[in-house]
Amino acid sequence: MDNGCTNGIDTGFVALGYAKVAVLGVVQGITELMPISSTAHMRIVPALFGWPDPGSAFSAAMQLAALAAVVSYFWRDVRDLVFGSLSAIVRRDYYDRSFVLAVGIVIGTIPIGIAGLALAKTLNTCGSPLRGLVVVGLACLVISGLLAIAEIEARHQRPFERVGLLDCLIVGMAQVGALIPGVSRSGSTLTAALFLGFKREEAARFSFLLGLPAIALAGLKELAELRHAGLDAHGWSVLLVGLVVASLSAFVAIWGLLRILERFAAWPFVVYRAFIGAVLLAGVATGWLI
Repeated sequence: MDNGCTNGIDTGFVALGYAKVAVLGVVQGITELMPISSTAHMRIVPALFGWPDPGSAFSAAMQLAALAAVVSYFWRDVRDLVFGSLSAIVRRDYYDRSFVLAVGIVIGTIPIGIAGLALAKTLNTCGSPLRGLVVVGLACLVISGLLAIAEIEARHQRPFERVGLLDCLIVGMAQVGALIPGVSRSGSTLTAALFLGFKREEAARFSFLLGLPAIALAGLKELAELRHAGLDAHGWSVLLVGLVVASLSAFVAIWGLLRILERFAAWPFVVYRAFIGAVLLAGVATGWLI
């Protein structure tokens, strides 16, 4: 291990130890599924406490915590989607609602799968330029602006039952933006779903379900890379603590997101993202964040 790197993989989280990783697990779990950028918070929170950057590997592996939270919270939807699709295949009923949605989710996952593979080395390497604070700050501001426009211009009338293949492709293409730190997967897909006219809570539900394959693949891929890089037993145990804590906080985050959208629309996230983006850029300008 050298300066938070294990064979070129950014593993700064190991040096933090169990207690600090547990704290960051709470932050990661909440911010991973809310449209407020987990990457931005993974840079700001350690800086506030004077801790080192936990690294991109930590954020990527925490996708599995988000996966556990989404599957458990939307278990009925996931169950109906999986078993409904299998039943439709057996019956050869390819117009079945569950089957069509499953195909749409697969189609929507293809763009981020291709882009993720193409950018894998750049995204997770030590000192990745895409994790620069200026990039993260600007991304926070851009999505804040787009989310505000979606709130003002969109109709917010379409139910989840009207999700079509084209909707899945459009939201899937928006999901590619999540590869840029600061955009956030939830932020990009929720914004796209709102632009398509979906009701706010239904847009969030659509965002979470469409993201399941990408979340699972990203998390499992990162675990494989950490194993290949030779992460030791202590490193795995530290990561496990983060995963357990993040899973619990991510479940709470889903509940909170749906309640906020129901009561206040997306405006709290618009304001908060703009604030976080401004803090990051100001921190770089003043030398507080490096």
